Amino acid sequence: MTAQHSVGFWEALRFWLKLGFISFGGPAGQIAVMHKELVVEKRWISEQRFLHALNYCMLLPGPEAQQLATYIGWLLHRTWGGVVAGALFVLPSLVILITLSWIYVAFGHVPWVAGLFYGIKPAVAALVLQAVHRMGGKTLRHPSQAPLLWLIALGSFIAIGLFSLPFPAIVLAALTAGWLGGRFAPRQFSPPRSAHASGIARTKPLPALIDDLTPVPDHARFSRGRLARVLTAGAALWLLPMGVLVAWQGWGGTLAAMGWFFTKAALLTFGGAYAVLPYVYQGAVVEHGWLLGPQMIDGLALGETTPGPLIMVVAFVGFLGGWGQQVLGPGALFLGGALAAAVVTWFTFLPSFLFILAGGPLVESTHGKLHFTAPMMAITAAVVGVIASLAMFFLSHVLWRETVRGDWLGRLDWVALGMVVLAAVALIGFKQGVVRVILSSALAGWLFQTVGWVG
Repeated sequence: MTAQHSVGFWEALRFWLKLGFISFGGPAGQIAVMHKELVVEKRWISEQRFLHALNYCMLLPGPEAQQLATYIGWLLHRTWGGVVAGALFVLPSLVILITLSWIYVAFGHVPWVAGLFYGIKPAVAALVLQAVHRMGGKTLRHPSQAPLLWLIALGSFIAIGLFSLPFPAIVLAALTAGWLGGRFAPRQFSPPRSAHASGIARTKPLPALIDDLTPVPDHARFSRGRLARVLTAGAALWLLPMGVLVAWQGWGGTLAAMGWFFTKAALLTFGGAYAVLPYVYQGAVVEHGWLLGPQMIDGLALGETTPGPLIMVVAFVGFLGGWGQQVLGPGALFLGGALAAAVVTWFTFLPSFLFILAGGPLVESTHGKLHFTAPMMAITAAVVGVIASLAMFFLSHVLWRETVRGDWLGRLDWVALGMVVLAAVALIGFKQGVVRVILSSALAGWLFQTVGWVG
């Protein structure tokens, strides 16, 4: 590994495109992949600058991993760098989900696809376990050094896992604890001095392109004029397509209704996709009838097992809604579904770009200031507990066969358990790549389904 003095726009573009195709495992796995690539291997950004950006993205509604990619792309190459990074994080997933959605509605249930899904689910559970290991390692120091961070992580795990408290309430509690801790126990909330201190690396890392002491670049400094231009551009990018849809099909038309509904959903996704899925289900299934309940569950399975943010399940919802409502007529079902999926994706992700491009300069001005970093560190610790709870949720759905009666030994899916263990050992113990583990697990699931080991 060698230090870089600069990184070209096209080199960065190739990386963001690659990331769009390998970003499996939900936000935790995606953030872990970015940390490994950008902080540990490429050294484009330092540990502390990465965590500083991540903490801000954790506060925002919307997919934090996609917003983090946008933020880092913006730091490296200005506005277009952020737009390219954020867009390429989403576009491969959109194309894949449109294709899979078409197969789903046109050809129905295919047994070999079920086998692939069976194999992928244990790998996804292992990816979340790996994310807990990595994020906990870089956020939670030894309990004797920062017991409050451990208490925050444990408290968030219990709050969301046992009491099902809403994620915004957990964030608010962590924010308050961090603010108080920064005032009365600042040593516990001081960031580790290096990646070595946080357990990420065994040797002192080389300086990063954007290092801890690197000055804020000129384009990332706050300016009222720049903020006004970003907000004006964002308003135009929302109003123009919405105006076209309303003029074409009317305010009550399917596409305009989708644009308005998913704009509201984008502003409610605090805590990631799982926090907003009940809202999407209520609106898309119950209120508008764009798809059926069982179809929504199938769409979630597709979203979990394809690259990109999990909230990309909205593309599946849009495709089925556009197909079923025949937005372009009965002779153009695929084009109507694809257009609806694109419309839904546009209105879901547009706010995320605005949050980063408008708020990034304010966040950069707080780098290294304890009154800001302490609450952010507390939120990150709380997120570790939330992700650990999510890992337990995934494992419970992967390992237990609901259709089998009997005691817990009879309901336990031993094949899935073995696949989770092997995938976790490959990821954590042998540092195997995400794509290799996902593909290997999918192939194993297909083989087990073919020979009749699984139903």
